[in-house]
Amino acid sequence: MHDSESNKAIVTRFFDALNRGDVDAIVDAYAADGCVQTMGGTLISGTFNKEQIAASAGGIFDVFPQGLTFTPLAMIAEGNKVAVEATSEGKHVSGQVYRNEYHFLFEFRDGKLLKLKEYMDTERVTDVLCAGQRPQLAGQ
Repeated sequence: MHDSESNKAIVTRFFDALNRGDVDAIVDAYAADGCVQTMGGTLISGTFNKEQIAASAGGIFDVFPQGLTFTPLAMIAEGNKVAVEATSEGKHVSGQVYRNEYHFLFEFRDGKLLKLKEYMDTERVTDVLCAGQRPQLAGQ
């Protein structure tokens, strides 16, 4: 069993992989049955399994050709969970500078990422990443 400090070190390595665009390391961090859940009601919200993460992770770097830099501001761990406050910044292919604030909740099992919950300012996601487009509401 991994302890809180080991899990925090895994999170630090995960952010390092994100910042250098290392898709293999990002995907490898997840357990076989791991997933990411992007909160909110945006076009990019939902729960995605490891296979979907592997298929789409490189797309982040397609829309941020100079990279998207995540900066963890605070991290606290207890048991198999690590909570992180972070910011991001990068130049989107649209020419807009994208900045956001996050709360990430990482949940581990045997040193692998079982679930990552991502909370952020969804209006910034919609404005920049989704070009102002919103999902269609049921019944519309």
